[in-house]
Amino acid sequence: MDTVPVVELENLKVRLGRREILHGITCRLGVSGTGKAVGLLGPNGAGKSTLILTLLGFLRPSAGRALILGRDCRRHGGEARSRIGYMPENDSFIGDMSAVTFLRQMAELSGLPPEAALEKAHEVLFHVGLGEARYRELRTYSLGMKQMAKLAQAIVHGPELVVLDEPTNGLDPAARRRMLRLVAEMKKEQGMNLIVCSHLLGDIEQVCDEVVIMKDGLIVHHCNLEEERRSNKCFVELEVTGDDGQLRAALPEIGADGVSEGGGRWRIVLPPGVEVDALWALVARQNLLVRKLTHRRDTLEEIFLKAMGHLAATPVEAAASSEAQGRPL
Repeated sequence: MDTVPVVELENLKVRLGRREILHGITCRLGVSGTGKAVGLLGPNGAGKSTLILTLLGFLRPSAGRALILGRDCRRHGGEARSRIGYMPENDSFIGDMSAVTFLRQMAELSGLPPEAALEKAHEVLFHVGLGEARYRELRTYSLGMKQMAKLAQAIVHGPELVVLDEPTNGLDPAARRRMLRLVAEMKKEQGMNLIVCSHLLGDIEQVCDEVVIMKDGLIVHHCNLEEERRSNKCFVELEVTGDDGQLRAALPEIGADGVSEGGGRWRIVLPPGVEVDALWALVARQNLLVRKLTHRRDTLEEIFLKAMGHLAATPVEAAASSEAQGRPL
């Protein structure tokens, strides 16, 4: 069976009044039917909310197009929306309704028959931990309970794609862990595709397979976290004394690569499976004395800061990026 991207953007531009918010973004996110989670990151004003509202059909593109599961959001908006669940950042409840009544109505609005909608409302409320409180009015719920109720209404109709906007906002540590566990179950056990918008990088790193970073209405970085985890490269800053003229040529012995910054200072990348001990041994064979050696593995925070321009890439990373994009440094 052919697979299609969960979300496909082709030169998407969106204007609000005279101001262009999204400036012709193009990308393909996830593969339908595989249960993938895409993290959407960016500072305030980056265009994340505009992109989400466009995917939901509340904003119309001024140019280009956006497809959800192969359906054009402009030409087939109703069909696309029928396959989406949306958990908004802000509360959108009818306060004097009970949770089960609210979910039943949301399920009916999503196309379920009344009896099936009521059955699903009970089932989903128990699933998110609100079974005992399902007959209480929503205005009496705590912040954590309201977050769970918002999640419940987003999934009550069994959508193929769920958009979660700040799902752990305001939750205490225990409630946050439960929310992230539910999100992971939606992906792994129920095969739902997810777009998770959050300012908490740890949440994104924990549950997402891909990450899209936006800035000023553009996508400035798109990476596959699964590949990043598999690559698990180690970045080393090394400072030595002695004649290091042959060190660059010797690094391939351990599968490493590096660049010299002069004065005995080096930036080196170790491949997966190669530990820092191998570099120590190589340096000793070169009759060099180590003055400084620090190492780290790339984190989502560092990827985000580099995309925002707040953290410079190492010379090795910059060279690799330029080679991949076919342009000189």
